[in-house]
Amino acid sequence: MSTASIANNAYQMAARLQQQARSAAEDTGPQREAVDFGQMVQEAVETVVDKGREADDKAIGMIEGKTGVVDVVTAVAETEVALETMVAVRDRVISAYEEIMRMPI
Repeated sequence: MSTASIANNAYQMAARLQQQARSAAEDTGPQREAVDFGQMVQEAVETVVDKGREADDKAIGMIEGKTGVVDVVTAVAETEVALETMVAVRDRVISAYEEIMRMPI
């Protein structure tokens, strides 16, 4: 995968999250589907883990002579981007929590 495809995946995930947030804000009736933050985090973590496994498989494939170096480097770069994104989200969540804790009651 190229950098463009990595960026495309990030944009698609952001669009999905934005669409879920919009639907949660617009729906006020009893049929409203709740957006489960825990489920979103779990899916994101699973994505990062899957990318890591894919990078590991490509590295093993390179050792066995089945995969090229470019594929391994690309898989590692994708994993790095996914992990950096997850860390950035974690940092933002912690920052938001700390800000909420500083609010007067």
